[in-house]
Amino acid sequence: MLKEKLEVKMGSAERPKAKKLGFSTRAIHAGQPPDPSTGAISTPIYQTSTYVQDGVAQHKGYEYARTQNPTRGALEACLASLEDAQYGICFSSGMGAISALMNYFQKGDHIIASDDLYGGTYRIFEKVFKSYGLEFDYVDSSNLANVEKVLRPNTKMLFLETPTNPLLKITDLAEASKLAHGRNIIVAVDNTFATPYWQQPLNFGADVVVHSTSKYLGGHCDVVGGAVLTSNDKIFERVKFCQNAVGSVPGPLDAFLVLRGVKTLALRMERHEANARQIAQFLKGHPKVKKVYYPGLPEHPGYETAKKQMKGFGGMISFEVKGGLEESKRVCEAAEIFSLAESLGGVESLIEHPALMTHASVPKEVREEKGISDALVRISVGIEDAPDLIADLEQALA
Repeated sequence: MLKEKLEVKMGSAERPKAKKLGFSTRAIHAGQPPDPSTGAISTPIYQTSTYVQDGVAQHKGYEYARTQNPTRGALEACLASLEDAQYGICFSSGMGAISALMNYFQKGDHIIASDDLYGGTYRIFEKVFKSYGLEFDYVDSSNLANVEKVLRPNTKMLFLETPTNPLLKITDLAEASKLAHGRNIIVAVDNTFATPYWQQPLNFGADVVVHSTSKYLGGHCDVVGGAVLTSNDKIFERVKFCQNAVGSVPGPLDAFLVLRGVKTLALRMERHEANARQIAQFLKGHPKVKKVYYPGLPEHPGYETAKKQMKGFGGMISFEVKGGLEESKRVCEAAEIFSLAESLGGVESLIEHPALMTHASVPKEVREEKGISDALVRISVGIEDAPDLIADLEQALA
């Protein structure tokens, strides 16, 4: 029975959900039995482009590496298990995952998205998929009345980030799913900030989850990748088709690195959050900090909702520096342990300036409308010693 829970085969609607075992057990074992030919406990890196067949169209389940790869299949099975999904489909980047999902829709379809989105997501919606005839509205989805105001007969998807990037707004997933499903609208959630360790959107009614596996899942700033997780047969079939047809697939080494990172996800997320809680409290009391955005602070407007749907509040914090653009830039550049870099979710702490870095592709007037000011700084809290991180921010703010 234990073996049946762990050895999952992606692409089969009959595959049992591996959700009875604990999270860390599944992170280490789901989809990753010892190699049958050698007994290797680590999933091998199948560095091959093609597979020899026994006869014409007689193969062992693998034909061409764009279509199937055993290392990638192990990662897809593992991530599906962690999100309590029936299916997992992995990509060469988080944007590749979102692009494949968007191919589910057709010209004239309307998408409602959270207004506080990762800049790359906003860019691909506005600069790529709008030109294909998709229509978009961006609203503060932390208040579902805003979603209801822009609903149309042709609305097909509600695309959410919660917590959002970079203002860490929280959307009630259960209520959003109830609202959407009452109108036959798909709910998709970018769960990159929370990870499946802290939040599992499918269990609150969402239809599909996307991840940048480059972030917390990989966890070491050494790989780029993405994933789509779902239990919806139609979404899976379309996204899986696009994965093969378009070819935005991760290489076997990339899949191996994410698999290795996921094994310690639970331990890392506990430390990320423990450090973030201390840092949020420090920033809240600092005279040069105007405002702190962290859903683990009781004064955060989404605190109660976050407590309801998240097991923890994560390791991402944003804060506004008093004084504006030049002061916030100086803080970013003065940090020493916090490395000035884009991305997030690694064991190393990172600091960045959203308006000039991760969200620079969002027009200034749109950023300001959303509340992304020139004074905003975003930090990804790593797993270093918290007193060292606090001391670094203190000297940077000084």
